[in-house]
Amino acid sequence: MFFERPESGETAILVHLMIGTENEPEDPREFEELVLSAGGDPVALVTGQRNAPHPKYFVGTGKLDELAALVIDACAELVIFNHNLSPSQERNLEAVLKCRVLDRTGLILDIFAQRARTHEGKLQVELAQLQHMSTRLVRGWTHLERQKGGIGLRGPGETQLETDRRLLRNRIKSILGRLDKVRRQRDQGRRSRLRAEMPTISLVGYTNAGKSTLFNRLADAEVYAANQLFATLDPTMRRIDVSGFGSVVLADTVGFISHLPHKLVEAFRATLEEAASASLLLHIVDTHSDERSTNIARVNEVLCEIGALELPTLMVYNKIDLLENATPRLEYDESGKPVSVWLSAQTGEGCDLLIQAIASLLSSDIVHETYRLSPSMGRFRAMLYERKAVLAESQADNGNVLVEVCMPRPDFYRLLQSEQLTPDDLQWQPSQSPPDARLH
Repeated sequence: MFFERPESGETAILVHLMIGTENEPEDPREFEELVLSAGGDPVALVTGQRNAPHPKYFVGTGKLDELAALVIDACAELVIFNHNLSPSQERNLEAVLKCRVLDRTGLILDIFAQRARTHEGKLQVELAQLQHMSTRLVRGWTHLERQKGGIGLRGPGETQLETDRRLLRNRIKSILGRLDKVRRQRDQGRRSRLRAEMPTISLVGYTNAGKSTLFNRLADAEVYAANQLFATLDPTMRRIDVSGFGSVVLADTVGFISHLPHKLVEAFRATLEEAASASLLLHIVDTHSDERSTNIARVNEVLCEIGALELPTLMVYNKIDLLENATPRLEYDESGKPVSVWLSAQTGEGCDLLIQAIASLLSSDIVHETYRLSPSMGRFRAMLYERKAVLAESQADNGNVLVEVCMPRPDFYRLLQSEQLTPDDLQWQPSQSPPDARLH
């Protein structure tokens, strides 16, 4: 944010302390993954334990001397803390260590800045960065005093720091206005899908759980997917056909992480609202992770924060190809409702079970009947096939066609209306496939 990024990886020293007052300590392994995702080159991990952070340096004076010696020995360009530092602590540490100091929030913001691709994503990241930067401007301008007087040098009578803060406030106000426009556009899109009775399925889960890989598998898309944290920032939506149900909108969303900075949650609220307004959430879980249970709880915390915890949710346990003797399976509750699917998005094993579970959960208002269509209803029959709503059909001797239909009820009645037909115009048959049905 304040310095140009070098093209090569930056030599970094990592600092992770166990603080006695922390209810939920950070994971040092996840911390190292974050640094690697940001392009850093960690050369040392400094650990320690304190009852409470030092008010001036966060670490104690002895640990600070150890850090200073490590910076010189490793020629480190950066010291990264797996904690949130106050602006004054960052300044004090930089003064002693003679190199840049970054906290956990700054590290995550840097990763987001590298990953953002769309205009909306870049705006959201810039907003979060500016809000984070606004309290740290002193670090960049400690060498400047009040602007000089004299001919050609007279200014508005404020320090350079005050000028920058004013410019930051103006820029934040501008971005908030543009993001508000984005939010209205998203609301309009959601209303359009509601009018069309088009269900939305959102993929949510901890970062690097395999959401984008599963999205690509289901939607036959080419969304960027990689074995790294926060590979996806910008939401992607695709329309897919679910066998036994009909068309739905599938949405890939940004991954969650423990103690996700509130500035990011606020900045990405327009994106996260896609999850909050979904008809069904697919909670993707990395079954190979040692922190599986903890990650599920952390995702639920963020879902609670955005008001999406009470939405219908299907647990999807991914990466079973990395487990020994694990097989795809679909699990139900006491009432026969699907609650979890075990699959591998990488190999495709179990994805058919996921489609089956989605159709079952969304099929509370489904037409599944067999109708006798007269030859004059050829256009209506063709439109049923276009929507992949025909499960089976057979030809009757008098030229009529027996068609087994399965599709959402609102779509079915809308299709009837478009063809100026009523349910009475269709000759209903018992709800099972005809004995001589030929599957298509």
